[in-house]
Amino acid sequence: MRRSLGISEPEAPRLEVTRMRRRHLRGVMAIERQVYPRPWSPNLFLSEMTESKNRCYLVARIDREVVGYAGMICYGEEAHVTNIAVDPLRHRQKIATRLLHDLIVEGIQMGAEAVSLEVRVTNWGAQRLYGAFGFRPIGVRKNYYQEINEDALIMWVDDVRSARYRDVLHRRLEDLPEGLRP
Repeated sequence: MRRSLGISEPEAPRLEVTRMRRRHLRGVMAIERQVYPRPWSPNLFLSEMTESKNRCYLVARIDREVVGYAGMICYGEEAHVTNIAVDPLRHRQKIATRLLHDLIVEGIQMGAEAVSLEVRVTNWGAQRLYGAFGFRPIGVRKNYYQEINEDALIMWVDDVRSARYRDVLHRRLEDLPEGLRP
């Protein structure tokens, strides 16, 4: 049996999800330019962040590096996810799962009963993610993504304040690796 020399294994990186601030915009914009053909401007993000009563914009960071972000607008009892994006080098690491979870929790705190979003009809990975949170397709917006000539699938989830839906949110958290949980 070998004795430890006091050297421990490096700790797995921890994901931190916080409200988006001006200081995060450089990292947000770097991701935005990689994942969207027509990215939002920094000024648009700034104007969204100032409407804190009915909007919530979050960033996911690992070691102070922005690795993802998400946004939501809440209109009374309906919340609408405006965007979720993750650094392409960090795809399939469940960062979007954590962001969506935290965004829905924020929407519930703002009074939402239901949450909606649009997703490209060919983005099956995102559709699976949303389906795991109970979103279901309810319609199509023709040529919604004009810059790439693609339709959007409208997805919706009801009763997000119910005990049943709290269980859905809890299961999504349990599915996350330890370093991604709050």
